[in-house]
Amino acid sequence: MIRTLAFLVLLAGPAMAQDPAEAAQTAAARLDSAATMLAEARSGEARVDALTETVRAYEDGLSALRQGLRQAAIRQRQIELDFDARSGEVSRLLGVLSTLSAAPTPLLMLHPSGATGTARSGMILSDVTPALQAEAEELRARLEELALLQSLQENAAETLEEGLAGAQEARAALSEAIGERTDLPRRFVEDRVSMAALVASSDTLQGFASGLAMTVAADGEAPPPDASAFRGELPLPVDGTILRRYGETDAAGIERPGWVLATRPRALVTAPAAATIRYTGPLLDYGNVVIVEPAPDTLFVFAGLSETYGRAGEVVPQGAPLGLMGGETGEVQAILSESAEGVDAPRSETLYVEVREGQDTADPASWFSAEMRSTQ
Repeated sequence: MIRTLAFLVLLAGPAMAQDPAEAAQTAAARLDSAATMLAEARSGEARVDALTETVRAYEDGLSALRQGLRQAAIRQRQIELDFDARSGEVSRLLGVLSTLSAAPTPLLMLHPSGATGTARSGMILSDVTPALQAEAEELRARLEELALLQSLQENAAETLEEGLAGAQEARAALSEAIGERTDLPRRFVEDRVSMAALVASSDTLQGFASGLAMTVAADGEAPPPDASAFRGELPLPVDGTILRRYGETDAAGIERPGWVLATRPRALVTAPAAATIRYTGPLLDYGNVVIVEPAPDTLFVFAGLSETYGRAGEVVPQGAPLGLMGGETGEVQAILSESAEGVDAPRSETLYVEVREGQDTADPASWFSAEMRSTQ
């Protein structure tokens, strides 16, 4: 699918910015690499890594295709509007070119005022013809580009359908592989009774975070990760756009001490750094939540997921999948309609990101670089 995607994005040539084409080529190379990793995977962790990379390649490739189609639709409208505005000029140009091509050569050289007039008209024609040829070349190039753009959009449906199906299959396989994984190091074994009691008794995120230490039944052998050296440089946990920053109020006047990220449906959420999973599951009014500990006495809270991965006590590496966002990826025709209208794919899901240091919250900007994506 990604190879076809790269071809379709590149097909539009100058009609598109170069970034989507480069993104499609990169996704194609990454998908090939992920397929090789998957074929060579011998352990549960290696299979999870390969499937994670496969999901990311599909996500990036589909994003590149959406952006490419949107730019192609915009370019097509520009050409069509230009033709409408210059319809009279184009018609006259076509008429002149048709007359010149239809007239016999001797008649083109004959002038009623004799040899002098014939010479003068020949000089004028020699001056005019290059300009006509240049305009004709420009018109031909525009018509070819328009036909190419129309062909691109007509052939995009099959590629989109393949890509959406491939991404869904990769997500399902990833969920299954994570469920079967048993080779992650563990820092501790969770006391499930204590955890259930803590969830039931907590009425604030602060209270829940404070009580996490009491849910450890036994210590494991894995050392605690420490990402303190990478403060301010960590990638976002998901490919998203910051809607609200630390302390900003929403339309309802609610202020939360964290970031709200807008993401696309079914986007993959990953660990920004090596971390210990402290909790996964539903919590208060936050929906499904993943809480990880990337450094001593520091917690990252990711809330609003549809599915969560992993078990409390496991130490996951940077980039490990933590869950999926909810929502529907959309039907092919709906995506094509968005592209035809020049509308970017909606980021309809929101992930809440909160950082806790000890008993206090901290601005996520002190840990994350908003310019960095989790898939990089």
